Amino acid sequence: MSQVALTERRNPDTINIDIMDAHQIAQTINNEDKKVALAVEKTLPQIGDAIELIAQSFLKGGRLAYFGAGTSGRLGVLDASECWPTFGVEHGMVCGFIAGGDRALRFSIENSEDKAEFGLEDLNAFNPTPNDVIVGISAGGGPRYVLTVLEEAQKRGCKTIGISSNPEAKLKVFSDIFINPVVGEEAVTGSSRMKSGTAQKMILNMLSTGAMIRIGKTFQNYMIDVRMMNEKLVDRGCRFVSEIANVSYEEAKKCIEICGKVKTACVMAAKKCSQEEATQLLEQAGGILRRIL
Repeated sequence: MSQVALTERRNPDTINIDIMDAHQIAQTINNEDKKVALAVEKTLPQIGDAIELIAQSFLKGGRLAYFGAGTSGRLGVLDASECWPTFGVEHGMVCGFIAGGDRALRFSIENSEDKAEFGLEDLNAFNPTPNDVIVGISAGGGPRYVLTVLEEAQKRGCKTIGISSNPEAKLKVFSDIFINPVVGEEAVTGSSRMKSGTAQKMILNMLSTGAMIRIGKTFQNYMIDVRMMNEKLVDRGCRFVSEIANVSYEEAKKCIEICGKVKTACVMAAKKCSQEEATQLLEQAGGILRRIL
């Protein structure tokens, strides 16, 4: 019998979870979840390297793509889909692929992770170039779908990042950077949507957010390229401009109404200039607001 992966082993601290009352179950799962941030903390050097790799890729016109099956794939798609509204990037700059396609986002298609051909199809759909970064996500680290994507991506000259909770993950071989949060056995044996999934969500947040910060998508900790698509986001944009440029909410709103962009409105309000002048200043600064204010 082959060695059982850490993500598949039985947790000695939750053996009696089935005879606990509801409050005890909640406490037990919470105790396990407390281990996740500490496990992620130990991988911060690799996460930092990955952030810089992705940022440098973006600056060269490259893209970021996540590939995973099941929970891992869903989390990749989630993170990718949030980059467009949060950081104002173009669709396609950050992409997420899940084994089994969009249907697998809502319905479990468990055997799709074993299909190497699905991996090739999705990678070909992304059509990677050497400037792109490919991230393979898997709790156990061994699905053929993910391994095929990473191996083929390396052959095409892409930089690769592997994320797995298993120290013996097979995807490590095909990862230029291997991020390995060892969260331990799951509260329910093999249910890697729990601690492993939480660790993946934390890491993906750091990768995309960190890279966007590095290329100037924030000013201080304001998301200055946010797309103002609803009332809440318009209000947020007006508040950002008001606070950054130190002007009234009403003046900030007027600038927003003229140009429709938080970053441009910040320059208009702070420098008391026109939209055209603000746009020119931003172009000269490479879009980095810190260089202007």
